[in-house]
Amino acid sequence: MHGCGYAVVVSHNTPGLTPHAQTTDLAQALRALETEFELRTTFPPEVLAEAQQAISGFEFPPIDRRGIEFVTIDPAESTDLDQAVHISRVGDGYLVHYAIADVPGFVELGGSLDGETRLRGQTVYLPHRRISLHPEAISEDAGSLLPGKDRSAYLWSFTLDARGEVTETVLERAIVSSRAKLSYVGVQEQLDAGNATEVLQLLREVGLKRIELERERGGASLRIPAQEVECLDGIYQLQANAALPVEDWNAQVSLMTGMEAARLMIGARVGILRTMPAPQPKDLGIFRLQAATLGAIWDENQPYGEFLRSLDLTDPGQLALMHQAASLFRGATYTVFDGEVPGDLGQAAIGAPYAHTTAPLRRLVDRFVLIVCSYAVRGLEVPEAVREALPLLPKLMGASNQLVNKVERAAIDTVEAATLAHRVGEKFAAVTLTGTLPASGSPAGSNGSNGRKSRGTLQLVSPAVTATFEGHAAAGQNVEVELVTADLLTRAVLFRIVE
Repeated sequence: MHGCGYAVVVSHNTPGLTPHAQTTDLAQALRALETEFELRTTFPPEVLAEAQQAISGFEFPPIDRRGIEFVTIDPAESTDLDQAVHISRVGDGYLVHYAIADVPGFVELGGSLDGETRLRGQTVYLPHRRISLHPEAISEDAGSLLPGKDRSAYLWSFTLDARGEVTETVLERAIVSSRAKLSYVGVQEQLDAGNATEVLQLLREVGLKRIELERERGGASLRIPAQEVECLDGIYQLQANAALPVEDWNAQVSLMTGMEAARLMIGARVGILRTMPAPQPKDLGIFRLQAATLGAIWDENQPYGEFLRSLDLTDPGQLALMHQAASLFRGATYTVFDGEVPGDLGQAAIGAPYAHTTAPLRRLVDRFVLIVCSYAVRGLEVPEAVREALPLLPKLMGASNQLVNKVERAAIDTVEAATLAHRVGEKFAAVTLTGTLPASGSPAGSNGSNGRKSRGTLQLVSPAVTATFEGHAAAGQNVEVELVTADLLTRAVLFRIVE
């Protein structure tokens, strides 16, 4: 599943939230998350020593592709740069070069660093710090595709036809050198102004064609506005930013790489894919009823992915409906195979088999996918040590995903509570995302049948907070709510519908 959303970051000028408070209560609460969730905030000495040895003894591959003018495109603050891209036109088609950081070159299988990364699973991003999967000497320096630096990479080269379909794939380990570190905002501004380089213009062109192919495959993007917490100059901020088109175009190159990685591994009959079943007919039926209730027109013959793309998230009802569409995106997992290939290896949201392979600095499983693909593309046997590790990865990644989701939600709740703590009793405009109704036979405004007040979820118009409310309102309604609770210690935020 891929999607776009909003960033939640607390305004420097927010009344009642002084810089002193930010560096005391809120900062302490955020740091406390590291202990509460038992995050691995430091690397053991033997791991750091092994990382330094790997860096000092690193041997670059013999293939030199430094002549390709790669660029990286990431959030402006990123320093752990996994991917670099270059696109050129070839006849009526394209040649896409996609360089992925050579993390396998720094991590010895069975070593201390390998063991530590298996315990971590992935990088954890918190407002006040980043807890990296690898020591920063690798993730933000020697292994990162920084501009003007010679780096080893797993270089994917895709030949595309006029429609954007892949007709040939080459994978090699090579030396590359990125020319520039670009940001999503900067690239979008250049494209909108009409002064972007040819590579960036072709990124848009290829991205749009790949989106059209995704539609044809029956893929679907769940565009739920997501929340993030950022720290700017030591001040935590909340704001809503719609995702930029360039983020989707860039993501299409990553998705294409993951699909080709899946194809290679399936052909070699060994690998690990990111899989997700298609929505169950029952869930689709319920979602159709929800759409009708909220007044959204869904043609009987229109695929659900097309319907989701048609939703206008500025409309309260359709925003609520997009949240409810999450019920269609269930069961994502990692599926391992070695010898016998399972019958259904699809990722329903993408509409094709797919593998995580483009973020090895930040995600454990990608390193192993790169290794498997590098052998598969040459028709060689995958080493036994890699094959033995594959069955362990689903559990490791599952535990890591659960932990990261809990930590990120707790960080958001903490900042939201701090942002709103001084505003208890104030009224806000909001949109209900999930609705509540009186229990059967109960008057409006009463408690439910179990004596507890009905609760739903809402999104404030400003600041960009998603929280719980009590009272009675259908989903997708513009409502006025009063802030009842905002407690930093418990991370609790609660609103009440103003009758």
